[in-house]
Amino acid sequence: MIKKIRIGLWVMVAIFLSYTAYGYFQVKGLNNQPLELASTQNPATDTPSFTPVAGFQPVGEFTLNNQDGEEFTQDSPAWNADYKLIYFGFASCPMICPTELQKMTKAINSLSSEQADKIQPIFITIDPARDTADSIKQYIGMFHPRFIGLTGTQDQIDHMLDIWKVYAKRVEEDSLTEYTMDHSSYIYLQNKDGQILGLFRIKDTAEDITNYLTKTIR
Repeated sequence: MIKKIRIGLWVMVAIFLSYTAYGYFQVKGLNNQPLELASTQNPATDTPSFTPVAGFQPVGEFTLNNQDGEEFTQDSPAWNADYKLIYFGFASCPMICPTELQKMTKAINSLSSEQADKIQPIFITIDPARDTADSIKQYIGMFHPRFIGLTGTQDQIDHMLDIWKVYAKRVEEDSLTEYTMDHSSYIYLQNKDGQILGLFRIKDTAEDITNYLTKTIR
């Protein structure tokens, strides 16, 4: 009996440690700098309430290419829109990435035209080896028509991941014919001054995002 209790306790400890490790790698950036998540619960409505992310302002020079093969930098007009919704992912992602891009699309489409026109949706690949401009163009074509897709060399993408503190790692598995990518998954709302106004997670719905954007976009 005592032996069974001990085994049960060890199983509970193992589960706790696994969950803690997962959360750690989901929020750590490339320089081991954690992102401070900023969503809280609103007791009145029982829905998420998002606030700016403390101490995190990802600004800096960069050079990438858009889905048409044109150079795209921090000076490009689309990057200097009033607001940007930004997601880092990869086109071969089977479920999470397309789900998040669809949430962005639905959220924007649910806004008034005046608010929606102020938001530029952007997809940035973490897998430039496979995500060429042509493949990204085909991929983002399934979502909002104003989506911009960005790719570049591995060094250029690594630089962008460093600026944004995005976790991304190539994963090789014998059971897979091709590699996959392990990565953090957040939708960022950034204003033209570089401030992060919202950080939406996988559990946040398109309706949650829409509600927040409605209150935030001016």
